[in-house]
Amino acid sequence: MSIRPTESSAHSSNLSGDDAAPIRHDWTREQITALFDLPFDDLLYRAHTVQRRYHAGRGLQISQLLSIKTGGCPEDCGYCSQSVHAETDLKAIALMSVDAVLQAAAQAKAAGVQRFCMGAAWRSPRERDLERVCAMVEGVKALGLETCVTLGMLTDAQAQRLADSGLDYYNHNIDTSPEYYPSVITTRTLQERLDTLEHVRNAGLKVCCGGIVGMGESREDRVGMLQTLANLPAHPESVPVNSLMRIEGTRLAHERDVDGLEFVRTIAVARIVMPASVIRLSAGREHMSDELQALCLFAGAGSVFIGEKLLTTSNPAPHQDRELIDRLGATSQESAPIQWIAKSRQ
Repeated sequence: MSIRPTESSAHSSNLSGDDAAPIRHDWTREQITALFDLPFDDLLYRAHTVQRRYHAGRGLQISQLLSIKTGGCPEDCGYCSQSVHAETDLKAIALMSVDAVLQAAAQAKAAGVQRFCMGAAWRSPRERDLERVCAMVEGVKALGLETCVTLGMLTDAQAQRLADSGLDYYNHNIDTSPEYYPSVITTRTLQERLDTLEHVRNAGLKVCCGGIVGMGESREDRVGMLQTLANLPAHPESVPVNSLMRIEGTRLAHERDVDGLEFVRTIAVARIVMPASVIRLSAGREHMSDELQALCLFAGAGSVFIGEKLLTTSNPAPHQDRELIDRLGATSQESAPIQWIAKSRQ
């Protein structure tokens, strides 16, 4: 099967050569479904063509995520061990000190990290906590790292306060399609998430927004998630694609795994419909083979998270990442060998 452009749709379907993947905000579900339905090699060819056109020479971004405030979240997200509704053994931990966060950030930079992300398990931040987070952002920026935080829902004023502190990115995922969303979360609506994204944009911050694969959703829901993201007024600069980490005690702990090639298809379609965005291979890498991760990178993922944990879930051991990225001959954003690999050989 192939998608052949008609006279009226050539601008949206021609994904080869110099006309590859124009940036659009009018994707239909039928068009995105047709991309998912392509033969696997055709889909990867198209996605990789887009990757080379928009991201050639950019290299792989290395990020790290730190939980700066853990547990006790009032939201009922079915995938999250930090929810008070989850029956897990996770203990709530108060907001870290600024000094402790900066120490972790300095260690991350020494390991070759380029973006340092900080996450707090809140519905929305309180003003006194936001002040401390802003101090963290200012300190991490002073180390020469890109900064990203995820703190729950924001008002316009809170987004502006973060922007004034020098924050680069704000992460707020939509998680899944509009139709499947109520099956995952009931304590906040998808519209509330979209409102926060609007506040973030209004403040001049860059957006990090993606979703999770493997929560029991259908392919149609994955189509709906990507359509929602691709048809935003401005595409998120970063689009994390997570594979669900199944945690005992959470409501979605026993959902079936999504086929690995279906996960790669999701990465590839995200690459095509949001060509200028950085697709981020996020949670779930611990359970992926090296070959599957390599396919994800070929299909358009341009960033990975290193470190032993992503918030509260496990991540590949540092030496595994070093070995994989070394074997792939990956380069950093500056088109040079990733620094932490070279350091590991000294």
